[in-house]
Amino acid sequence: MDDVVVARIGKPHGLKGEVTVQVHTDSPGERFVTGAVFATEPAAAGPLTLRSARWHNGIQLLAFEQALDRTAAEALRGTRLLSSADAETEDDAWYEDDLVGLAVVAPDGTALGSVVALHPRPVQDLLEIEKTGGGTAYVPFVEEIVPEVDVDAGRVVVDAPPGLLDLDG
Repeated sequence: MDDVVVARIGKPHGLKGEVTVQVHTDSPGERFVTGAVFATEPAAAGPLTLRSARWHNGIQLLAFEQALDRTAAEALRGTRLLSSADAETEDDAWYEDDLVGLAVVAPDGTALGSVVALHPRPVQDLLEIEKTGGGTAYVPFVEEIVPEVDVDAGRVVVDAPPGLLDLDG
């Protein structure tokens, strides 16, 4: 199977090479274990071997054997950590790459826009939608509001409560 993005490295944290990451996996506790090796995008940044992982104020912090100080950690900013897709096998899990570009429609088929991003959040993810009439909407990516994702058909069904799509981002 192809590799999928499980995290994107953000800014350095402290002086000992830790970095913040935007998590793109539903199982960070299983994925981010000491000794795990990640392919990277861009490939020239890796592979990276995990030295430590911890949570700090709700933010995942990782440190790698290849980045032992703040300067080396800064050089990793924007790097994506990759893992084999078969390791991420939840039936209801979606990756940003799967969703971006899909048409967004109402349950009756009315065009609402298109997905431009998936924003992972601690409690629930948000779909960023570029609305058909212009503007941006952020939709909680929960089954009650997004009852159907059909990648093969190229669409996401959004059953938004009244007013949700009227709130510009």
